[in-house]
Amino acid sequence: MRRFIISELSMTPALRPGDRLLAQRLRRPRRGRVVFFPHPGRPDFWLVKRIVGLPGERVEVRDGHLIIDGEKVSDPWAGGPTAPDGTWQVPPDGIFVLSDARHRTRADSRTLGPVPLSDAYVARLRYRRGD
Repeated sequence: MRRFIISELSMTPALRPGDRLLAQRLRRPRRGRVVFFPHPGRPDFWLVKRIVGLPGERVEVRDGHLIIDGEKVSDPWAGGPTAPDGTWQVPPDGIFVLSDARHRTRADSRTLGPVPLSDAYVARLRYRRGD
């Protein structure tokens, strides 16, 4: 288990600065789960995002919509349209992650690429300051 404290706004409204979460190694990825992983260029800096693409899937962003393996999917976590357009193939040992507040940052799989499963921790318990 690892403990994380949210320090920025990329996952609002689900997570806010000051939220604290316990997480464990990701074993079985599921769409919609919140995960933590080290930034590929700064291993001491961890990011928190949501899984939208699973191992082996083809993820596409087109005209603000999320498309998985050629089909538009429900994306209830998006705080607005997703941009920029692009297509990514998720490797068998990876996941595709996006911020909930996608207009605030693109520091997710849109610019970093798929995340290795071996690097990811899945959120298990959330508690706020004072809880």
